[in-house]
Amino acid sequence: MDYFPLFLDLQQQPCLIVGGGDIALRKARLLLAAGAALELVAPTLNAELQALHESGKLVWHAGVYTPDQLARNWRLIISATDDAAVNAAVFRDAEAAGILVNSVDDPQHSRFITPAIIDRSPLMVALSTGGGVPVLARQLRAQLEALIPHGYGDLARLASELRPLAKEKLPDPAARRHFWEHILSGPLPDRVFAGEVTAVREEITTALRQADSSTLKRGAVYLVGSGPGNPDLLTFRALRLMQQADVVLYDNLVSADIMELVRRDAERIYVGKKSNNHALPQDEINQLLVKLAQQGQKVLRLKGGDPFIFGRGGEEIAELAAAGIDFEVVPGITSAAGASCYAGIPLTHRDFAQSVTFVTGHRRDGEIELDWPRLVNPSETVVVYMGVAQAPTICAKLIEHGRAVDTPTAIVANATRADQQVVISTLGSLPDDLAQAGIKPPALIIIGDVVKLHATLNWRHTQ
Repeated sequence: MDYFPLFLDLQQQPCLIVGGGDIALRKARLLLAAGAALELVAPTLNAELQALHESGKLVWHAGVYTPDQLARNWRLIISATDDAAVNAAVFRDAEAAGILVNSVDDPQHSRFITPAIIDRSPLMVALSTGGGVPVLARQLRAQLEALIPHGYGDLARLASELRPLAKEKLPDPAARRHFWEHILSGPLPDRVFAGEVTAVREEITTALRQADSSTLKRGAVYLVGSGPGNPDLLTFRALRLMQQADVVLYDNLVSADIMELVRRDAERIYVGKKSNNHALPQDEINQLLVKLAQQGQKVLRLKGGDPFIFGRGGEEIAELAAAGIDFEVVPGITSAAGASCYAGIPLTHRDFAQSVTFVTGHRRDGEIELDWPRLVNPSETVVVYMGVAQAPTICAKLIEHGRAVDTPTAIVANATRADQQVVISTLGSLPDDLAQAGIKPPALIIIGDVVKLHATLNWRHTQ
């Protein structure tokens, strides 16, 4: 995070702009809209700033900038000139005085930057590119303007008005949050957007007076597939639940980019699973899910890929069902689908493979328990999950049972992410090629003639 985002209350706070042209005018409009007690320093003012001065909306100090003008206790200063030397001087003097300062389009001489703004007061959305590409921020703002109805301001104002009643009737913060999540995800917001503010206020007021904290705090568990790692591949439902959870259980297969989308104040519990190294055994994870839900928590069990494909989701919901806990399963893109698509390797193809089988290379009782004779059909694609460590054994067993030594193979590491890595090999050479490439989990092995298509279908051009 290059900048810490915040919103300042500038009502009647002394603010200074250095400059009197069009850039200064744009900043003056924003500060005046925020209620600032605004003053300007400039030799001359453009016509609109002159009119604001004459109407008493701002104070003008005619002349060039001098350091003694910072003697006052300014809340913030904006240098809006096209003179680099002046901007540098204002920055230097403001820094020495401990005053927040911004030089327009000059991040090097700024302690803060002003974002692109979507104003649905009291709802405000701010976008920033760190001062580097303001045009991009403005383009994104234009897109979001079309997605956020102006009625959101009325909705935010209505919720703010009812906040004291909500705190009175629902003193428990978690119950109160669950109440608002229910209200805001239902049909009432659309009615506010249609102008039915008074009727909606009455309905929410009635609902608050009838609200029961114990019912609102009923726990539940959501098993959510986070996909192979690219946050753009999350489902909408997954993203909504990630923003609503009280506590999140996650493991090694959930990428850092995915975790960035989890609600900021949610408790996070790492239950990491790596080969032969579980931070928390599965039985204890199952029991922890039950315990947290019984405490009234909304629990998010975040899993890499899909919960029901080598994710042990079935075991977890069986425990929840036995304990009478409410639960929901949200599918995710399984790692095999993500890896094959992003590597340009169709898992089935009319000319190469008419079926595909997913297997796990995880060892149980010291052995890999697979139906080896069934996996040697040359018209079948085999995808091996969790098979990096056991690749030598897997390749040897398949060759022993009749799969050709020169069968094309691929291993895809960090599938769908920016650092995705693809190694193309053969069944006989794969163990050595894996070691040479230094591949580490998470990675999948794809075995079959469909791997030949990578050379022409590798749309991401990964190495």
